[in-house]
Formats: sequence, structure tokens, C-alpha cells
Amino acid sequence: MLNALGTDADHARLVTEFSVFCGVVLFASVLANAFVSKRKNSEKEYDIFFSTGLLMLIATSILLMLNQTVGMFGRNAHQMLVVLCCFGLFRCGVEVLSQYWLYLPFLAPMVLVIGNGAQLSQAEDLVLRSNGRFRLKKVVDCSDLTCDQNGLYAITNGKQLHEYLRRERINKVIVSFSERRGAFPVDEILQCRMSGIEVIDAVTFYESMNKKLFIENITPSWFIFSSGFRISTMLRFFKRLLDIGGALFGLVVCLPLFPLVALLIKLDSSGPIFFRQVRVGEGDRLFTIFKLRSMRQDAEVGTGAVWASKDDPRITKLGAFLRKSRLDELPQLINVLRGEMSLVGPRPERPEFVKDLKQEIPFYSERHYMKPGVTGWAQVRYPYGASLQDAVEKLRYDLYYIKNYSLLFDVWVILLTIGVVVFRKGAR
Repeated sequence: MLNALGTDADHARLVTEFSVFCGVVLFASVLANAFVSKRKNSEKEYDIFFSTGLLMLIATSILLMLNQTVGMFGRNAHQMLVVLCCFGLFRCGVEVLSQYWLYLPFLAPMVLVIGNGAQLSQAEDLVLRSNGRFRLKKVVDCSDLTCDQNGLYAITNGKQLHEYLRRERINKVIVSFSERRGAFPVDEILQCRMSGIEVIDAVTFYESMNKKLFIENITPSWFIFSSGFRISTMLRFFKRLLDIGGALFGLVVCLPLFPLVALLIKLDSSGPIFFRQVRVGEGDRLFTIFKLRSMRQDAEVGTGAVWASKDDPRITKLGAFLRKSRLDELPQLINVLRGEMSLVGPRPERPEFVKDLKQEIPFYSERHYMKPGVTGWAQVRYPYGASLQDAVEKLRYDLYYIKNYSLLFDVWVILLTIGVVVFRKGAR
């Protein structure tokens, strides 16, 4: 009986230690990737080795600290270090393989791009910037020729399009038309599709390459018939549970910091500790957002609503730190508990900005079909935006998030946000 209890206790301890080990490695991965993302483009080819080394250094330090302070991994310390080394080697191998295997000529898909107008050149540019994942064989501009069967014969040397693609070993066709009426070769593209050649539209190709949406080439019918945008009642229920649990955890962990931060805000500049402002939420409903004050109390006197700019003089000395560290966002967890916001979602904007952005940017209202978030896919993928073009870029990411939403996506964004907070990127 005692032996059985001892065996159960050993098994439970082993499971606990392994769970902690996985959590430490995951946390170290997020920190290492966030740090590496700040490096210059010229250094990107070495990122995987640098980030893996940094990951192992962080993870080893945490594991040794746990071993020395609470006695964790006492019997299995060496095994855990061996597993960590094997994970590092496996990570490097998988990353190198994923980056370079398609550079082999016989593996990278051969691509033909067909279309007209500005969308054609944009699709061509995407293929050329695919880092070897695709090889551009030919571009067919239907602005300069009639893209019916006779017109295509001039390109395919008298053969039908699907036969020409087979002969040239082209296995992917990207369709990118700014104007399809009277220009789209329906029969020829249908023959290609039925012959087993992959046919993909520019919007889908852009989405897969950039993890954001190509809103310039999207129509209302695309939203209606495309895959994605399926957020069931059950999924919303579990998202709400994640929001409540995460908000309560965040408030409990950060509660000891609030008195100190409140005192520093008072000492830094006159005015209230908390900042309240009306924002646009789900369904275009207005709500009051809570933040720690990071600007002077008279920040918009005489100017009205304006975006924050780089080195904005309205930001206080302490406010610059609060915004960089994202500590000013913590009171928004109260909005999450009240059901006005989510942990992850599009950034809530002011009604003054939303009114203008709706008129300037197509489908801007669609981002309000989900609750705004304390963090979001756009926030971790794109720096702080303070212009119309920035708003367009952020909308691409917001709509991608809504289209491909899942609970795992939320967890991934939260983990990426930890890296953003630690290395203080993106905020102004």
C-alpha cells in the first residue's frame, strides 16, 4: 500500500515538473522571439540560431533557479537539461528546413499570375517577395490582350492553357483582376482547375503570405461566401470565460503595483490618476474606457481629438514609461470584466476618428462585429498607428483576426503581447 502511494506521489511530481518545464520553455520562446524581432533585417538569416541560444539561456536560468529555491527537478535535473538541448537542436532543424526546403528547384511551386490593373502587379510582387517559396514562371496581363482562348494561344504557342501549364510544370495559377468583366477567361481557368492545377485568387494568396487581408480587392460578396467569420455562441462563451479568468488574474497580479503607480502619477503631474474616454465598442456601441493617465490634463485643449505622435509633448515623463510598458492599459481589465471589452480584439477607437475612418476606408465598420481588445493581432504585428494609412494596415490585421478567430489564436496573441510588453515595443 505504501509502495503504491509512493508510486502515485512520484508520478504526480513528475507530471507537475514536466508541466512546469513546458511552461518555462514556452515562456522563454516568447521572450526570445520578441527580442529577436527587434534585430535589423540584415541579421534575419541568423535569427533562428540567436533566438534558440537566447531561449536556452533564459530557460536554463529559470530551471536552475527553481531547482535551487524550491528543489524542483531534483532527481530529473540532468534529464530536463538533455531534453532542453534536444528541443533546441530540433527547433533549429525544423526552422532551417521550413525556411530553405522550398528553395530546392524541384520543390518550390511554379506560378503563373494572370490578371489586369494594379492588382496584377501587386500579386506579381508578392510572388517575387516570397523568399523562394514560389517561383514566378509567367505573368499574363489581360489589359494588353484579349484573354479568351484565341488570345491565350499567342502565349501558349497554340496550346490550351491547361496543357501549356502542364508542359511548363506550372502547378499554381494566381488570378488577380482589378476588373473581371469581359476580361476574365472563365472557360480556360475552369479547365485548369478541373485538370488538377491549383487556382487561387489574389486575396487568398495575399492572406496566406502576410497573415492579413487584401482589403483593396475585397467585395461584400467575398465576405458572404468566404470561409471563416464563423464565431458560434459556444465559441463566444469560452472566449468570455477566458476573458474573465485572464482579467481577474491580471488584476490580482498587478494590484500591488497600483498604489505605487498612482503615487508616481500624482507626483509627476497634476490631474486625476485614471483617464476616462469614450470609445466605440462592439456593434458601434459607445462605452467609457479606463486607463492610467499618461498625458497632461489639458492635452487636447485647443486641438480637440488628435492621434498621439512620436515624442508627443503632451505625454508626461512617467506617461512615456507607462505607455511603452503598456501599464497604462491595465485598468482596461475592468472594462473586460464589465463585458465592454475582451482580452484580445481590435483596438477600440474614439468616435471622432471612427466617423472619418468609415468614410475613408472600406469595410472599416466590420471590425466592430467583435468586442474591442486590451491587445490584438494588429497591436502585436504592427506598430502604433497615427495616420490614415496606419489605420488601413491595422484593419487588414483586425479583419484577419476576426476571419480566423479561435481560442488558440487568442492565447497566441496574449503570449506575443508578453514579449511586446517586456521589450516595450510599438506604443507611443
